[in-house]
Amino acid sequence: MITYSPLWVTMKEKGITQYALYTQYGINRSLLDRLRKNKNIEVNTVDRLCTILNCRVEDIMEHIPDETVM
Repeated sequence: MITYSPLWVTMKEKGITQYALYTQYGINRSLLDRLRKNKNIEVNTVDRLCTILNCRVEDIMEHIPDETVM
């Protein structure tokens, strides 16, 4: 499972709010909702968030292994 929990921490550290992502950077509300619910997003969106936040992929998302698969 992919979780976007690190994103919210990184945003707080960088002083960028969800409102700023929406109003200043053109990230739409439905994408923010997808991130809050840990749903799939496109790789170019991850790239865009990394650019906006000046961070690495690991600062936005984390992989948590699904133990039922193994």
